[in-house]
Amino acid sequence: MAPTKLCIVTHTFLPHVGGIERVVYEQSKLLIKKRFELVVLTHKNFTPSHYVYDGINVRCYDAMNLGFRLGIPYPIPKVTSCKPFLEVIKSSEVIHAHGHPYLSSLAAAKLAKRYGKPFVLTQHNTFIEYNSIWDNVEKINDCAIGKQNLKEAKKIIAVSNATKDYVLRLGADPDKVEVIHNGVDLERFKLIAGAGAAVREKLGIPKDAVVVATVRRLVYKNGIDTLLESAKITVQKNPQLVYLIIGKGPDFDDVKARVGQLGLEKNFLLAGFVSDEDLPSFYNAADFFVVPSKSGEGLPLVTLEAMACGLPVLATDVGGIKEVMIKGYGKVIPPNDPQAMAEGMLELAGIEFTRLKRELRKIMTKKYSWNTNVERLVKIYEEII
Repeated sequence: MAPTKLCIVTHTFLPHVGGIERVVYEQSKLLIKKRFELVVLTHKNFTPSHYVYDGINVRCYDAMNLGFRLGIPYPIPKVTSCKPFLEVIKSSEVIHAHGHPYLSSLAAAKLAKRYGKPFVLTQHNTFIEYNSIWDNVEKINDCAIGKQNLKEAKKIIAVSNATKDYVLRLGADPDKVEVIHNGVDLERFKLIAGAGAAVREKLGIPKDAVVVATVRRLVYKNGIDTLLESAKITVQKNPQLVYLIIGKGPDFDDVKARVGQLGLEKNFLLAGFVSDEDLPSFYNAADFFVVPSKSGEGLPLVTLEAMACGLPVLATDVGGIKEVMIKGYGKVIPPNDPQAMAEGMLELAGIEFTRLKRELRKIMTKKYSWNTNVERLVKIYEEII
């Protein structure tokens, strides 16, 4: 039986780090094993026009990247991008785009329609609030671009029920929408004996510290400002609390300056970028995990990764996060509320985590995996071909 030719369209892909990039990567690895011959079509972001990433063929188109400096990754395809779009889509049997607001998704949708190819769309996030003019820009883009993509899709995959509600409000046909929660690599993200202690020693974190970790791209919507204000409150009441912030972003220097202003240099550690290989060890260095998002979350992978490493989670009630929270192993709080976040931190900091970590890890092995996610994805492909 000949392999099914699949084109996956995404605005960015690895080595550029992000949630959508990681989902596409994890799904692609398994799809290749299931006899799919796939090409990831993405914009050229300091990469060659063609490259292979861990066995995944990647084709790039030219684009303007004006929004990246503002923390808004929205590539705008150039005229020269027509050639790679035409070549890849004409030679594929299924077209699968990620993200309803992107021009790359719209180009793929229109070409798929022209050449009679079934078009699938995965929507990852809910509405992202910037508290600026960008909110209005996003609303206009939802109407001008997003609604067209939703209309053209033969099937719409939402990563959470919150995301499903978002696309339905934009006019998506309810009969087209299916919720498939993201998975987690259970082989990589797990309890690793000794790994956490080694990271703590490397970073100079005291052995008796209560470490709360987060993995964030440092931009406004991800709530680092709220986390900082809550840290100021909690450290005064429990000096043993140490915050381990993993990730970079356009607001990194501003966050670092604010840490100094608050005098939190010893308790609020900015680890910067951490490689995929080292990330599980950094999760293991923590006692629990925090997701301080303000808006826009569909179903953040870091929440599943942290829980797979046995970390109870303190998360804001944003998007689909609470859909995967497990009762007794974390707490949901309102967004943009430093006091509520501080109270949640102090509550979790008083818990003995050893037993909880083992129990949570066991639960996660039964609930989430990329294999389950991709099996459902393949069924969708088979239905529409």
